[in-house]
Amino acid sequence: MDAATEAGVKVVVIKQLAPETSSVFAKGSHGAELHPEIARRNRDHYIEKNLPSAFTGTDLEEWLRANSIDTITVIGYMTHNCDLSTVIHAVHMGFEVEFLSDATGSLPYANSAGYASGEEIHRVVTIVLQSRFAAVLKTAEWIDCLKTGVVPQHDTPYASNQRALARSAA
Repeated sequence: MDAATEAGVKVVVIKQLAPETSSVFAKGSHGAELHPEIARRNRDHYIEKNLPSAFTGTDLEEWLRANSIDTITVIGYMTHNCDLSTVIHAVHMGFEVEFLSDATGSLPYANSAGYASGEEIHRVVTIVLQSRFAAVLKTAEWIDCLKTGVVPQHDTPYASNQRALARSAA
């Protein structure tokens, strides 16, 4: 957030809220509060949302377009839920997307489809995002791009698949 502000990049803070009876992000609970490090920093826009995508039911798209912003950088929690939903939604609306893989994370899941650790979920989602939906990079790389003006690039599903096939054949 500090590097973005220093580079003149607008910062939007988005807070997930759920009904007061919810087990997570319950409105009015400690779990729904912004992390103190986020809360203390300057921001250009603030949104409260109730669904995974930061665009659904909010003014985010309108605000971005009113500020002539065509690229968003997604960070925050959770990679496989809110981040994934927001990234795909943004791409469908014509935005370019950057995703900072070390500024987010995932939880482990076990359900009728199987089990995956938080690390596995995070790793696989970032690979999928890089293959089409977002330029995936670390925060330090992103800050370097801000300083140098280099535009991070995402890959293509075909190229990602071809490299995977070549790796398997080796």
